[in-house]
Amino acid sequence: MAVEIITREDLNEFRILLLNDLNKIIQSKPNQTKQWLKSNEVRKLLNISPGTLQNLRINGTLTYTKIGGIMFYDNSDIDKLLNRNKVNALPTLFK
Repeated sequence: MAVEIITREDLNEFRILLLNDLNKIIQSKPNQTKQWLKSNEVRKLLNISPGTLQNLRINGTLTYTKIGGIMFYDNSDIDKLLNRNKVNALPTLFK
């Protein structure tokens, strides 16, 4: 059986390789967003008041799920709402 001696330099080289591999993995992952948001998160995201959020729920503009008194909103529904209400900008003509 052959005996291999591991030096500090070997360990340091291994550490550097490991850190580089971890950085590649972290950078390759897309930025994941939460699927379900609570009311306060939605209000902060859309910069709206609690009353406005309540109106969006009441008139059926934004769907939600209520569990034990806490309301959850699907992030994809919020994206759909924003895209549905998107207004295309018209170019301004300078005279």
